[in-house]
Amino acid sequence: MIDDIGRVDRDTSPIMPNGPLRNEALLNEEGPWGGRSVSDASGGEGGDVRDEDAPRNPWTQPPRRKPKTPRVGGQPSIEELIRRGRERFGGKLPGGRLPGGGLGHGLGGRPIWGYAFAAFVLLWLATTSLHRIDPQERGVITRFGAYAGTLKPGIGVTLPAPFDVVTRVNVDQIQSFDVPASGGPNLVLTGDQNIVDLAYSVRWSIRDPEQYLFELADPEDTIREAAESAMREELSRVTLDQAIGPMRGEIEARVALRTQALLDRYHSGVLVQGVAIRQADPPAAVMDAFKDVSAAQQQAQGFLNNAHSYAEQITANADAQAQAFDKVYQAYKMAPEVTKTRMYYETMETVLSKTNKVIVDTPGANTYLPLPGLTPAKPAPPAPAAGAGQ
Repeated sequence: MIDDIGRVDRDTSPIMPNGPLRNEALLNEEGPWGGRSVSDASGGEGGDVRDEDAPRNPWTQPPRRKPKTPRVGGQPSIEELIRRGRERFGGKLPGGRLPGGGLGHGLGGRPIWGYAFAAFVLLWLATTSLHRIDPQERGVITRFGAYAGTLKPGIGVTLPAPFDVVTRVNVDQIQSFDVPASGGPNLVLTGDQNIVDLAYSVRWSIRDPEQYLFELADPEDTIREAAESAMREELSRVTLDQAIGPMRGEIEARVALRTQALLDRYHSGVLVQGVAIRQADPPAAVMDAFKDVSAAQQQAQGFLNNAHSYAEQITANADAQAQAFDKVYQAYKMAPEVTKTRMYYETMETVLSKTNKVIVDTPGANTYLPLPGLTPAKPAPPAPAAGAGQ
């Protein structure tokens, strides 16, 4: 049975069907390829004697062993792995080793690298052309660096990369930053030429992904600068007491509106959610003096409140007297004599109620006037006689 070209299995030779007996005559005869060969039938000394010029007789060659596949670094090579795979799957695995060397062909005669390239192309198209956009996201498409559209939530299809590139933008996430960012002092001048140490935070989100990506080089720095500008402008319109007092909520609302208007002029695609003032105090270097000034202002305000209260009391009393006089005048115009007599009696009652008085109503009666200066003095008690105590 022929195993390879130029090799014969001597155990199954059709010439000698009874086993591995050697036919010397056959070995000494001229073969079909020409030339003669003499070999030692017993395989002893002397070996084979061949005519070097004559062609080799395949019928007289010993069976050759199949070469082993070389290993690289102690591990099976890729060709050895392919051969083992073909043997395991019954020879149905594409690829293999050709007689001339190199990788074999796949199914249908096509090389295996063709299938690998097709799989790579399909994987490239699937990963760069199909895009899953979450509900809180928007996908901005850029084609060769230029804006080409926006993907809505769901599955979107674009040209494969590098033709189309999709940038995901979260439009529902609320971002924030603090001013100052380092936590140090942030001195702002108020409208009454005072200085306040101010700390606040700004909350914002993305409203238009296209404008956000293409109109602003550094969105967060732009929003920060716009908010600081709006805050300084607003504080320049109020006093220190208003900035640290009851107008903080109104100042926050005004700064948010002013910042939004400024960012809309820049076409930033940003929505300002709100501004919150976390700290509004005088500088630390003048805190003690500010406390003294605040105490003096509170004391002065107390004095002013007392003065206003006293003034209001006097004014109310004067108003009451004026109203009473107006009523008397109206009665005087209606009955002058009666009014004069009544006024006389009321006046004398007011005057005489504070002095000792005697009223004589019967004519010819003797009255006794008790004058304090004419009251007789009481006599002094007599002195005791001398020697009375003996």
